[in-house]
Amino acid sequence: MLDDMGESPRRIKVINFVFILTIFNFVAANAMRMLLTLYALKLGASATVVGILGGLLFLFPLLLSWVVGALVDRKGAVGLLSLGASLACLSLLLIYFSPSIQMFYFAAALNGLALSFFHVTLQALVGAHSTSDDRAKNFANFSVVGSLTGFVGPMLAGLLIDHLGFPITCLFTATLSIVVLVLLFCYGGLLPKAQSQIHSKSSKPLDWMDKGVWVMLLTSGMVQLGYDVFQFYLPIKGHNLNLSASAIGSTMAALAGAALLVRLFLAWLVRRMTGLTLLSIVFSIGAMCYGIMPFATSGLSLFLIAVLFGLGMGIGIPLTVIMMYEDSVAGRAGQILGMRLTANNLVRMGGPMIFGALGTALGLAGVFWMMSGIMVGGVLLARAQR
Repeated sequence: MLDDMGESPRRIKVINFVFILTIFNFVAANAMRMLLTLYALKLGASATVVGILGGLLFLFPLLLSWVVGALVDRKGAVGLLSLGASLACLSLLLIYFSPSIQMFYFAAALNGLALSFFHVTLQALVGAHSTSDDRAKNFANFSVVGSLTGFVGPMLAGLLIDHLGFPITCLFTATLSIVVLVLLFCYGGLLPKAQSQIHSKSSKPLDWMDKGVWVMLLTSGMVQLGYDVFQFYLPIKGHNLNLSASAIGSTMAALAGAALLVRLFLAWLVRRMTGLTLLSIVFSIGAMCYGIMPFATSGLSLFLIAVLFGLGMGIGIPLTVIMMYEDSVAGRAGQILGMRLTANNLVRMGGPMIFGALGTALGLAGVFWMMSGIMVGGVLLARAQR
């Protein structure tokens, strides 16, 4: 860990630079998700097709997150982040030049490949440049920045789609990744070439992951499933209510804004309650929101449920990051976070596909009530661990 006296200013610069990169990367990623969903729906895609597209966004993060985590631990960040930004830009240009469902499949997978490079890398940089005193605060701030991008990305995409159309939205979103490349070229020297030295003898995950880590992986995956299925079905629900793209984008932005608000208090909450107690609360609110979602019959009711869901589930994802990082083996933080993202991305890829098909077969109400039951299971799991 860096010395607070001599290296504290550099640590702060690195953390701030990571936050700036996160803003541009994740605004583009969140705008891409919104753009891909609404563009596919405009072309007549079914919920099943949209679910497949949503799942493909997380195919490569599922396959590569642990590998990328190991690379971060051993190599460095600049090359991985540059590659991720380049692939994200390319995926959007493909949609611009060939707006077809077939190309959407390829673009979604390519954008997911980009996500696999910069998501693990940015999280690992935050952890590696934090001390035990400010780690919870830095991860909380990182999650706040992520929530801000979740607010800006859909809102921006919705407004651009309504006023300039889908093609221009693709081009504008691609320029955000170009900004990332420029920033890395100019200021990439701030980032270290390697995060840490490996202190554990074995490089196999099964050799250095104990039972507690596996349980946390399951818990983290359930939190991710709850949040992502809600995000996935929110624009579909809005589309069924005949809401405009701007109204749907505003509702998704409200979800992210509520999550941002509650994450401002995450470090304070962690100091006053155990992580498992907070997880019980997270799952309880998620179960309630899914239970009442079928009864939303207007844009206003959908908006209010989204806000309540964001306030409840908003701290779930960063909370599991903090809990897993603090329990990670020395020198393997990147790999621990990579394993967490692998488990989460298994959920993120499979969730939209499975629940998209279920939505076609059972209807939206059936999916929402099923997810409510899964969230109740999360409450029971958190209580069992506690």
